[in-house]
Amino acid sequence: MARPRKIDSDLVKQAQLLAAGTDDIQELRMAQAVLLPALAQMTLKVAAKVIGVGRATVARLQTRFRRRKANAQPTPRRWGGRRRALMKWEDEQAFLSAWKAKAEQGQLVVVTPLQVALQEKLGRRVKPSVIYRLLDRHRWRKVAPDTRHPKAQPTIQDEWKKKRYPKSWRPC
Repeated sequence: MARPRKIDSDLVKQAQLLAAGTDDIQELRMAQAVLLPALAQMTLKVAAKVIGVGRATVARLQTRFRRRKANAQPTPRRWGGRRRALMKWEDEQAFLSAWKAKAEQGQLVVVTPLQVALQEKLGRRVKPSVIYRLLDRHRWRKVAPDTRHPKAQPTIQDEWKKKRYPKSWRPC
């Protein structure tokens, strides 16, 4: 069962005054978000359709209206962003700067030592996917090593390919 709706008469009066005397569309929407459910007995879903926003936005508009003060600055949006980040962007850059010189010299940066260092810094275990996403966030790309082994000897390889063994699976 849903909790009962609390309608504050002072809040409704403030919303009526705001709706009557505003030129700003955001202020009008805030007032409508309070007035429609209170006076017309609408649900948030129906009020959202009337106002032209989503249901969650109606609840946000109501909260913003309740918290608003006469001469206060508008509150910034609180949704979005990196809420579950392990470190701030600047801390990540400082963490990767230790390996930046090595990477610029052309040496391979392996994920395993990065993972160990990050685990020591954070004091908890992290999966390799965390490191891959960290590198991707900072535009570190995967550079494939050479397709040829540095100690390969092409003459010996070609000579081995030319040999024909007597016990071949193909008939002569």
